[in-house]
Order: sequence, then structure tokens, then C-alpha cells
Amino acid sequence: MRTYDMHEAKTHLSRLVREAVAGDPFVIARSGKALVKVVPISAPEPDAVQPIGFMRGQISVPDDFDNMGCAEVEAMFGRERLPSSSTPISPGKGPTGSSSRRPTRRGSRC
Repeated sequence: MRTYDMHEAKTHLSRLVREAVAGDPFVIARSGKALVKVVPISAPEPDAVQPIGFMRGQISVPDDFDNMGCAEVEAMFGRERLPSSSTPISPGKGPTGSSSRRPTRRGSRC
């Protein structure tokens, strides 16, 4: 394996990288001390990469997927009720305008 000093590697980097990719790794040194070893990365062939949907037909999603666990969550935390007053409350603001209230949940599936 060949060793190049930092200046020489910088000057000829394109050629050295081409050679490393072709299977000829090299070492870059500074003041005679080896710093890094340059080797090619083993990337999978483009044919080996699985396309999107490669598990189609191998798994199934239940019809109630969006509601799974709702009963348990409601049993643990209860169900938050919206205020019954006719004055609308914006998320994060109480009737007095303070931000001490939690925002109301919109679009909850449980």
C-alpha cells in the first residue's frame, strides 16, 4: 500500500481516488505519520436495492388501525371534554385570555 504526504495527496487527489475505487487503497500521512487510509466503499448494486412496496402482500393493516388502543388510553387518562360555554376558546387561551389552559384537541380519533 502506497503512502502519500498531505501535499502530494491534495495535488493528485482525483487520480488517487480513482485508483482507490479501482482497488488500490492508499494512506495519507503528515510529517511521516500515517493519518488516514483511503479505501473504496462497498455499495450495493443498483439491482440489489429493494423498491418501495417490496413487502406488498406480506403484511396486513387492520381496519381499526387508527383507533387501536383508544379504550386503554381513555381508561388511563380519561377523555377531555370541551367547555360547554357559548364563548369560543382559542387553543392555548382560557376565557380570560390567559394561556394557563391546555389547548383543546381537534381531530382526535379516540
